[in-house]
Amino acid sequence: MLNNEDRYNRQIALWLLLCAGVIFSMIMLGGVTRLTHSGLSMVEWKPLIGVIPPLNEAAWQATFHQYQQFPEYQKINHQMTVDEFKSIFMYEYLHRVLGRLIGLIFLLPFLFFYFKKRIKTGLTPKLIVMFVLGGLQGLLGWYMVKSGLVDNPRVSQYRLTAHLGAAVIIYGYILWVAFGLLSINKMVAIQGQSIKRFAFLLSGLIFLMILSGGLVAGTHAGLAYPTFPLMGDSFIPPGLFSTNPAWLATFEDITTIQFNHRIFAYTLFVLIMGFSFIVLRKTDSRILHRGIYCLVALLLIQVTLGISTLLMHVPVPLAAAHQSGAIALFTASLFVSQCLSFNKKG
Repeated sequence: MLNNEDRYNRQIALWLLLCAGVIFSMIMLGGVTRLTHSGLSMVEWKPLIGVIPPLNEAAWQATFHQYQQFPEYQKINHQMTVDEFKSIFMYEYLHRVLGRLIGLIFLLPFLFFYFKKRIKTGLTPKLIVMFVLGGLQGLLGWYMVKSGLVDNPRVSQYRLTAHLGAAVIIYGYILWVAFGLLSINKMVAIQGQSIKRFAFLLSGLIFLMILSGGLVAGTHAGLAYPTFPLMGDSFIPPGLFSTNPAWLATFEDITTIQFNHRIFAYTLFVLIMGFSFIVLRKTDSRILHRGIYCLVALLLIQVTLGISTLLMHVPVPLAAAHQSGAIALFTASLFVSQCLSFNKKG
């Protein structure tokens, strides 16, 4: 039977898992907002009163008039009607409102647990860090949008990738703390530190692959070579790292960006499959086996989604599913890493 501390830890863990689930939805909606070119439709940032959308035709006309003053309308969407504008506006609006909702979903239960003294020693600072990071993420989102409200109406791939990376860090941190509160690592016994370090390495590599995907999205590099397994007529396309300096191609040359993303995928496929085979042989833990099976299944789904997205010229549903698949794969890797962490028998 659970004592009070274990019961409170479980309650807090379930609350954090709920927060992580909503953040997952936020990341997915952010991907759809980007894919539908909706991110620059709201040209103002109103953290407190921005939850109220246009409520009548006059308000819509005024909001549309504001949008017409910026380069995206003048250079790209100059034939757009107000009804067409409503569609892209609502994606960005819902994305911002969901961000505020996450703040409430986090803050109100935190205050309840805090004043009821249900938060164990040492956990409160971690929860405060989560909340502060969430607020800073909102600022970073607006900083990203501002990069597209200029003469060249395209969001900076650097800021977009930073915004995505920060969201994944917050998401991962919340999951890690939640998994720790559930003490899943106490259910697994496996010998050797190397396998544990390798699990952490895989989580880090998946995170880097997500950042690589952010660069692909920010530069539209996925449209450059819609072929697989070759890029055009060869595995290694001409023009790799052709910028001066060469390292800049990693962030700005679409051929290099897509090539790097593919290499990340190939590398992770081999490493995850090998890691999974070793772990399944070294332990008979049911919970760890389930985590490994999920990891492998999500890897296969993600590879399929990535290839399909590429070959079909990045349709919105597939591209959004591919981004969501990357976050799901990251989630499974964190679960496996937590299972293997701080194990006294290792």
